[in-house]
Amino acid sequence: MIIGVALVFFLVVMSFNSALESIVNENCSHGPTCPMYTTLGTQKVISYSLIGLLILFGAFVTFFLKDKAFPPETKKLLTEEERKHKLQHLDEEEKKVMELLINNQGSMYQSDVMKETQLSKVKITRLLDKLEGKQLLERKRRGMTNIVILK
Repeated sequence: MIIGVALVFFLVVMSFNSALESIVNENCSHGPTCPMYTTLGTQKVISYSLIGLLILFGAFVTFFLKDKAFPPETKKLLTEEERKHKLQHLDEEEKKVMELLINNQGSMYQSDVMKETQLSKVKITRLLDKLEGKQLLERKRRGMTNIVILK
């Protein structure tokens, strides 16, 4: 996104520099010795340098920081015995949510849990609150939604 904004700024700066150059050519009566020519050159160097720095910053963020912003969640899969033990003292709806998470490598978006179980948003929130209270899972905010992760 930063690179896209930099490219839009680049087009605006090119347009501005072109208009400024035509104004200087029309109004400067001294020719190339006019101080406005020097100012025009300085303005071009500064504006293109700033656009270049913005593009480099965007490239740096894109290639070097994208993996650090949201590190991948790694979760070991539960053994059959651990799975049975965790599900032993839960009611049917809680078991359904837990099994759904187990079958999806231990994490899902809360909205996907709601779709899969066909339970209301309020019911899912309350179920997840109970399971979180039992320290079986945790919810992490990701933008406008939550990701539900088995502990």
